Amino acid sequence: MKQDARLASKVKAMTRIEVISKAMAGKIRWVDVANILGVTDRQVRRLKVTAETKGVAFVVDQRGGRPRRKRVKAEVVEELCRLRREKYADFSVRHFFEHATEKHGLKLSYSHALAVLQAVGLAEKLPKRGTYRRRRERRPLRGMLLHIDASTHLWFGDRQCDLVVVLDDADGRVLYAMFFEQEGVASTLAALSHVLKHQGRFAELYHDRGTHYGKREGIDAAEPSGQVQRVLRAVGVRQIFARSPEARGRSERNFRTHQQRLVAELKLHGINDMEAANRYLWEGGYIADFNRRFTVKPAQPESAFVRLAGLDFAMLTAAQHERTVGRDNVVRFEGTPLQLPEGSKRTTYAGCPVLVHQLQNELLVTWQGKAIGRFTKLGDPLPLRARKVA
Repeated sequence: MKQDARLASKVKAMTRIEVISKAMAGKIRWVDVANILGVTDRQVRRLKVTAETKGVAFVVDQRGGRPRRKRVKAEVVEELCRLRREKYADFSVRHFFEHATEKHGLKLSYSHALAVLQAVGLAEKLPKRGTYRRRRERRPLRGMLLHIDASTHLWFGDRQCDLVVVLDDADGRVLYAMFFEQEGVASTLAALSHVLKHQGRFAELYHDRGTHYGKREGIDAAEPSGQVQRVLRAVGVRQIFARSPEARGRSERNFRTHQQRLVAELKLHGINDMEAANRYLWEGGYIADFNRRFTVKPAQPESAFVRLAGLDFAMLTAAQHERTVGRDNVVRFEGTPLQLPEGSKRTTYAGCPVLVHQLQNELLVTWQGKAIGRFTKLGDPLPLRARKVA
């Protein structure tokens, strides 16, 4: 039996060598080689390149009659299909393959798993890819360019909300991710506060043309237009306004991946509210696992992030609102009266222009850079404490 296998292999090898040799000599056309050898046009192109670069002898199957790798056991295939049908029907094929091999211990290649699932109708065959387009080169250093964007989607159950994500252009790492009812000034300032505090100042911020980012002409104006522009100008970050969704391709592809993987994982763990979903992003390990799988190596190992020391990030990124103190020493903010206490150097602030800072859980009133009143969201007074006002 082994001798017969070796003989058949030699005959096949000689036939392939003869056919390739005739094609190299121009006696037959390369388009005819596929029909003669029973291979695809793509394989013929590979054989041609091999023959031209290494020689005709290298187009022969080098196994010399040795048996092929053993097939995947039927039990593994059955378990693969069962898991796909019963537990991971909402997962993408790649996402499901990761769980099947890492969490359920199945031993098979991704290409074989994909072929099996497509053959039994548990995975769709992807359409042929279109025209090749070269993507924009990534920035060489981390911290040179960050993308910020939000995706409105049915992330859990039938509830629609926004997932706000900040990612680094150099390596694709997600630096911040959080669910909000709606993208806006508050979500953007929260993202900037997190990145500035944990990573440092970066060079440029790339985003869409949403009104909460300010006006394009406001960048060069004497006064910034809006809260976000004020914060970015204060730390020296340059804004880049994208003109279309296609211009934000890296961010758009990132969200497509989240919509495939995150929705399925939240459903798998029975998460159907925003608070639990936000915990799952970081405490549940989703972002860490996402970065481990999808982060690429930057062109240069150095970092362009600059640590900011001595800044109160909560104050820096808090929304600021101009108000004028009334005659009764009260500041009115969104319908809530804020009764200012008597100061040590002046008894009243009536008529003074002040700033109301919207912190996460409190309101702070400042005058000429000095805190003169601290309140809860409902207007109840809180004791003042020393803090640096940006």
